[in-house]
Amino acid sequence: MPISITLIGGPTALIEIDGFRLLTDPTFDAPGAYQLPHVKLEKTIGPAVRSDAIGPVDAVLLSHDQHSDNLDNSGREYLLNAKRALTTEAGAKRLGGQVEGLAPWGTTHLKDGDGNMLTITATPARHGPAGIEPLSGDVIGFVVSSSRKDTTSVYITGDTTWFDGVAEVARRFKCGVVMPFAGAAQTRGPFHLTMDTNDTIETARAFPDAMIVPVHTEGWAHFRQNSEDLRKTFDVLGFGTRLRLLEPGVPTVVEAP
Repeated sequence: MPISITLIGGPTALIEIDGFRLLTDPTFDAPGAYQLPHVKLEKTIGPAVRSDAIGPVDAVLLSHDQHSDNLDNSGREYLLNAKRALTTEAGAKRLGGQVEGLAPWGTTHLKDGDGNMLTITATPARHGPAGIEPLSGDVIGFVVSSSRKDTTSVYITGDTTWFDGVAEVARRFKCGVVMPFAGAAQTRGPFHLTMDTNDTIETARAFPDAMIVPVHTEGWAHFRQNSEDLRKTFDVLGFGTRLRLLEPGVPTVVEAP
């Protein structure tokens, strides 16, 4: 079955799969400066779709809750009113309410009235180089697998760089759509906190049967690379046909190559 993805902006995307609607890292605030405990982040582009125009979703998939470029004030309100919300175990405790926490490799399920089911598996993520964990906190990604044999699995990396955890996801799951959180984010040092072009290529190599659909490439001043950098890199290295760049606000059907 086809999978439709609508890029809202930054890391926020609406995924429609087998009648289920999933929203990644909700960020709906307007452009402006956002002060975190140790750094100020500047949002340069607002969301392509307002939160009240999205409608209800079956689950919000939140990679982590401590950075405003992944969960801002409007996004938090949306998440806390959603039917279900999944995030890290530590994040679930901070957010409270009905938010559910998952450890890496933990699973949960979404079911509809017709017997269709999605299995959502939390995946390891590392928000920067080795040793970053005390600064960045816990982060997870997600693999979404359908009970329908004709629907491919979707891997949402969350805020991570390429590391052994991502490679292990590739060993455990065959995914036809991979959504890397790219942009080469850089804030407190000369190192990247999310995937750069090299990391995204490594991810594409690890998932040879997947269409690569990057998010988290535009909208914030601390992103050091954008979708055009990815396009040039993929074209030079012969992966160009496997890269699908999304136009914000436009539902796009994505199929495995």
